[in-house]
Amino acid sequence: MRVYNFSAGPSQLPEAVLEKAGAEIADTNGTGQSVMEMSHRSKDFKPIIEKAEVLLRELMGVPANYRVLFLQGGASLQFSMIPLNLAAGKSDSPETATSYVDTGIWAKKAAEEGSKYTRAVIRASSKDKAYSYIPAAPAPGADDAYYHITVNNTVVGTAWAELPDAGTVPLVGDISSCILSQPLDVARFGVLYAGAQKNLGPAGTTIVIIRDDLIGRAPAWVPAMLRYDIHAEEGSMYNTPPCYGIYIIGLVLEWLKNSGGAQAAGRRNREKAELLYSYLEKSPRFFSPIEKPSRSLMNIPFVLRENDADKRAAAESRFLKEAAAAGLVNLAGHRLVGGFRASLYNAMPIEGVKALITFMEGFEKTL
Repeated sequence: MRVYNFSAGPSQLPEAVLEKAGAEIADTNGTGQSVMEMSHRSKDFKPIIEKAEVLLRELMGVPANYRVLFLQGGASLQFSMIPLNLAAGKSDSPETATSYVDTGIWAKKAAEEGSKYTRAVIRASSKDKAYSYIPAAPAPGADDAYYHITVNNTVVGTAWAELPDAGTVPLVGDISSCILSQPLDVARFGVLYAGAQKNLGPAGTTIVIIRDDLIGRAPAWVPAMLRYDIHAEEGSMYNTPPCYGIYIIGLVLEWLKNSGGAQAAGRRNREKAELLYSYLEKSPRFFSPIEKPSRSLMNIPFVLRENDADKRAAAESRFLKEAAAAGLVNLAGHRLVGGFRASLYNAMPIEGVKALITFMEGFEKTL
């Protein structure tokens, strides 16, 4: 039985994609072999990675002067690769300033990692209110190497409604949990990066979209595997890429294109999110802790109204157990935040959201 998987990642994939991948598991594209068995440099794999890039460029509207890279290490490795490639300071004596906006756990981690290689400046933070809002973003320093934001904050459930104005400073965006959830102007950014395991495919593949003029800035001491110029020159083939992950990404992108692209996905995602937020607004026992202008369409945390900590813990445990029995899984909030969280990525149908609301309506009557 298929369940409704509300996990923040790895997340639910389109059923049509899973069925196609299953049908091709032993014979991909009539080659007589699984994509997991193919040489990444073979004539059989080449059209798979080329298809994924073409579809990604089309669906995201990636300009011609940007490179698309399929890398490994998750978004977390990009926390290091960004400063190593875009900032000129040496690791033992940071010289170049970089700007960060601290809007949650992953944004904070990105800034902490960046501070190892540059003079990372926190331009704004929402830590004062448990990251429940997106702060006003002041301009970066005129000579900063880049301005980093986390466009959608997976853990706390906030998102940038309007992008900050970085001027001539390259804007860098972590879009791991919102890539292709709605249209995004790629040209506003110098670099975009995303782990695939939330909206595009299985864990193991990281997508980087980088403007041509930002490639080739890494100091000579930066290791080869951490250099954008080497990965770009080798067409993401400097080492063996995550072949099966790239194959699944191609299938997901094909599914998304056939479903109307980013515009249609945005409409569906807004409808799903508004449905759940509307319920939370009127619920006597559940509520959203996030300020309305900053609410994410992708990740919706919610909390049980109960002042007694022991009673709340017991009710939360029962909620998760009974929800799972009803086919609604992975609704626990992040381990550092607690409460609950429903992730409504592209593959989550509106029926899943309706089923969740129906369950919550029934559960609150038992409290």
